[in-house]
Amino acid sequence: MLRAISFLLTVLFHPLLMATYGCVLLLFGLKDSVYDFLTPYQIKWRITLLVFLMTFILPILNIYLLYKLKRIPSFLLSERGERGFPYFITSLFYFGLVYLLFDVNIWNTIKLFLFGGGVAILLTALINKWYKLSAHMVGLGGLLGVLISVSYLLKLDLTPLYIAVVVISGAVASARMYLGEHGYGELFVGFVLGLMVQSTLFFTLRQISFHYIL
Repeated sequence: MLRAISFLLTVLFHPLLMATYGCVLLLFGLKDSVYDFLTPYQIKWRITLLVFLMTFILPILNIYLLYKLKRIPSFLLSERGERGFPYFITSLFYFGLVYLLFDVNIWNTIKLFLFGGGVAILLTALINKWYKLSAHMVGLGGLLGVLISVSYLLKLDLTPLYIAVVVISGAVASARMYLGEHGYGELFVGFVLGLMVQSTLFFTLRQISFHYIL
């Protein structure tokens, strides 16, 4: 029973789904703010579907293709040695999506969040050569980093969302440990990496141009 629950948590909060979840939160979750009304409802869904396609469907198909071509031994990417190349390709999908959206008139925070996701995945791929980070925790840490940044910059109280992400992160970390995929250090470092990448991007750009972020 515990193994089934752990596997379900691993699937529901797969790292490749974090960009989609993040966009849903940013586009639909920030109620009673000016940014909730700036983008038409239909555009919000189109952007969300495009993010889902570029950051989940295409990377999953790429991993499946690599598996069928025997470039990687497992579709689940359980071993450290098989993660680098798929992660690198996935980061290219993120950067490609940012390029596609660059001139689209939507909230720049969405673009910055996606760019940060690409940077975090690329760093994970590089660090993975020496240390097996938890990609699940990188994604969840990044999501928390974006929420903290947006909350601070827009003076919004997102405490319920903080709590939800932290609780989910704890549950997913426990699940990954129970399944024997990661140790405590790999989970903790992954979470901190995701958190720091997104927070650093937002607050660095804030020093350059606050209007660019908004």
